Amino acid sequence: MTDTLTDATALVTGASSGIGAATARELASRGANVVLSARREERLETLAAEVTRDHDVDAVAHPTDVTDADAVEALVDAAVERFGGLDVVVNNAGLGRTETAIEDLDLDAYRQMMDVNCDGMFHVARAAMPHLKERRGNLIFLGSMAGQYPRPGAPVYAATKWWTRGFALSLQGSTGEAGVGVTAINPTEVRTEFGSEDGESFADALDPGDAAEPADVARAIAFAAAQEDPNVVQELDLFRRDKFSDW
Repeated sequence: MTDTLTDATALVTGASSGIGAATARELASRGANVVLSARREERLETLAAEVTRDHDVDAVAHPTDVTDADAVEALVDAAVERFGGLDVVVNNAGLGRTETAIEDLDLDAYRQMMDVNCDGMFHVARAAMPHLKERRGNLIFLGSMAGQYPRPGAPVYAATKWWTRGFALSLQGSTGEAGVGVTAINPTEVRTEFGSEDGESFADALDPGDAAEPADVARAIAFAAAQEDPNVVQELDLFRRDKFSDW
């Protein structure tokens, strides 16, 4: 089905590239109007124009730094003012930084991962929740396999994803009676700009077919977004088939 979200309003963070951009396209292809948020305004404006043209929906770019609680409140307020409410929120903005031995880890890199991957997720959920309760909508978090299994080479990044997953699952427990669905989507590697902050991105390091594409994750997100009360996709793992072969 391609029209399961007709006339819904979806807010997507981290929408300027990768999974966020693919999710905006996927939700729009199913009929949703989309509010696109990230820090890179030019990319957002280009994507909004593309989505509006290709899918005959209303797409709005709203540059936002998710680590700024006031800016997130303004983002949500603008989305609600424009469309009258929120049906879907995709809490996708996140990043990973190169990690070394814990005693040598750069504190700015540590703080950035914590600020974006934890505080940013919290700010978005906090601001959006009253509106999702009004519409009995869906709040979707982009987690990771790293939030389910130890990741010795990136303990801080992994910890932020354990936090994301724990927050999402616990929120479902506290908001389910209000009709809100909360989902954690946990992929393994995805060919995106992830990793480019300090070196080679996954898109450059991995060949097509060796890992998931952003569109693959976007379809999983859209599946969760289309669920209606009383049903929810509480957690969806999207793993590479050979991920456990060397464990």
